Amino acid sequence: MIQFAERTKAVQEYFFSIKLREVRKLISEGKEIINLGIGSPDLAPPKEVITAISNSLTDATAHKYQSYSGLPELRNAIANFYKNKYDVSLNADKEILPLMGSKEGIMHITMAFLNEGDKVLIPNPGYPTYALVSDLLGVEKMFYNLDDSNNWQPNFTALERQDLSKVKLMWINYPHMPTGANAQKEVYEKIISFGKKHNIVIVNDNPYSFILNDNPQSILQIEGAKEIAMELNSLSKSFNMAGWRVGMLLGNEQFVNQVLKVKTQMDSGMFYGIQKGAIAALELSDNWFVNLNKTYTKRRNLVWKLAEKLNCTYDKNASGMFVWAKLPKGKVSEKIVDELLYEKDIFITPGTVFGSNGEGYIRFSLCVSSEIIKEAINRI
Repeated sequence: MIQFAERTKAVQEYFFSIKLREVRKLISEGKEIINLGIGSPDLAPPKEVITAISNSLTDATAHKYQSYSGLPELRNAIANFYKNKYDVSLNADKEILPLMGSKEGIMHITMAFLNEGDKVLIPNPGYPTYALVSDLLGVEKMFYNLDDSNNWQPNFTALERQDLSKVKLMWINYPHMPTGANAQKEVYEKIISFGKKHNIVIVNDNPYSFILNDNPQSILQIEGAKEIAMELNSLSKSFNMAGWRVGMLLGNEQFVNQVLKVKTQMDSGMFYGIQKGAIAALELSDNWFVNLNKTYTKRRNLVWKLAEKLNCTYDKNASGMFVWAKLPKGKVSEKIVDELLYEKDIFITPGTVFGSNGEGYIRFSLCVSSEIIKEAINRI
């Protein structure tokens, strides 16, 4: 018999891959499923972006291999974006690495910084890819608990009680997915101090800071952050470009170069036209976000009504393109999700996808029209 790599035994198929197969089967049977589970923007990218990629296709270099580090003008656009939106100064040649989506960055960073047997701190609840990549690469996971009593912020007293001797990397993610909680400046300051004290590299995954958020923040705003921290960002949510796969890694030259070593073995550069489209997106005025968030505000107000129909509670101060809702006491997340799917033809995400601390919660996506959300309310 063919023997597969041992690393694959530690990794299970992604929840959404499994569940969406189930959803597709129901649709094939004639069910009209409303999908409120996936955070894939349904709105169009900016027209300037479409024009930029269309115009780029006749450029002389459009179809050649591209630089692993991206076009200089893309790195400059990222640097200007960070300066204008976060007041963070970056060296476009040394401190910025464009990525084919920030998800690949999670793999690249883990490979660049962690050996098999090293430990990594992962939020619970948190984005599942942090844990899945760790399993794939033989890295030992150490989960740190987040809960609503502390507004989903790290408990540094609890962290300090743990044996951190083999921990080399810590994932944080604010605005937090799935809860939408925002980090405060003082929390970022504590995280940077914690990383320096224990020689742990901090990576903030920051794709949601412009969605329903009046105060976009970057961990790189904190004095001394570049000494120990990096940041991932993405155009997927901010500019409705999820399928384009455009992300970025920001940090000091030494860190970025280590990740680049890995990246150069994994791809042959981002398509020229997509880079041109990304530049156009990054150069848009704030009116883009104002109009985008008007749409998401209307949808969120409706999803709040939907959550109330299910007797759930939620935080009106949360950011991002999801609503994280707490179920009535005693309700089980995955059971409620299956009941809604099979009895009401509505698919939402159980909180347990994001870790054990997600039990008792469900997550709604805002990536469907107001009309569809109204239909979901009517079905309930």
